[in-house]
Amino acid sequence: MTKPKPRLVLTLGDPAGIGSELVARLLAEEEARQAADILILGDEAELKTGMEIAGVRFDYQVVSSAALPEQGSGVPVFLQVGKAPEGGWKRAEVSAEGGAHCLETLGMGVDMVRAGKADALVFAPLNKASLHSAGMSQSDELHWFADRLGHNGSVSELNVMDGLWTSRVTSHIALRDVADLITEDKIIEAARLIHSALKDAGFESPRIGVCGLNPHNGDNGNFGTEEIEIISPAVERAKALGLPVEGPYPSDTIFLKAVAKEFDAIVTLYHDQGQIAIKLLGFWQGVTVQGGLPIPITTPAHGTAFDIRGKGTANVGPMRNAWNIACAMGTRRRSSRISN
Repeated sequence: MTKPKPRLVLTLGDPAGIGSELVARLLAEEEARQAADILILGDEAELKTGMEIAGVRFDYQVVSSAALPEQGSGVPVFLQVGKAPEGGWKRAEVSAEGGAHCLETLGMGVDMVRAGKADALVFAPLNKASLHSAGMSQSDELHWFADRLGHNGSVSELNVMDGLWTSRVTSHIALRDVADLITEDKIIEAARLIHSALKDAGFESPRIGVCGLNPHNGDNGNFGTEEIEIISPAVERAKALGLPVEGPYPSDTIFLKAVAKEFDAIVTLYHDQGQIAIKLLGFWQGVTVQGGLPIPITTPAHGTAFDIRGKGTANVGPMRNAWNIACAMGTRRRSSRISN
């Protein structure tokens, strides 16, 4: 049976950064255009600017939100959202106008996926300072998405690089607070979130490793007891719940196992435990998946790159990877909806 082609919403990101250039480069690739039906949200003038910067072009159809074409039209569809302020968008700097534009496009995209008009959302890079300047009260876009969707369950950024996924038990907190915030329940929830996302992305039998906290996994309690008292019991409980987890493994060797393809994903205990390894393995390939949400949302793992905005040198690799993951997740979502 042929898999259905998903419909994806794609937003241009912060107009101050490299988002429109990345979208232009991505959609200039026929393979990307053929992978999904495409709804682009943003300012059309900004999309044209991105094409000029990237030195590429692709055809698209401008429509209103009330006149979306049927699935399978084959040509990307563009919906104008808002407009540039008088004098144009600010470039390569934080601005409330850019942040507000991002929130408007993201809000429309989320609503379209939630309503079944699309199957996944991909957004070009945002700037958190601009979002906060525009009035976003949440700590980051992940929690803004959760509030927009009315989702009260657990959420977590999932980072992906070259097929390797990571989740976090703790995230944006001081390192001195990490040990006190690690619990069995949180470890199990981090494993559950990433297992669910892997299944949605097409992994039939994902394999998940769990990091230890202390040097040498605590060396049987000589360098800390968290592995004995918290992490190992959490792994055993997770196994009993049917989650395919193993560990804990020392954090200075577990990524070697992942590179050797022994694991598809790693549950890390704090932010830099996973981020340093992932970025060393391939910073310009990374993707962030908004884990735990009821709809698939992906984005490149890097930021708005103000320093190279307008130079035509932005690397489309992470954007392409975010697109591919969203296509896989959107296909599964669409197949599930059709079968039901």
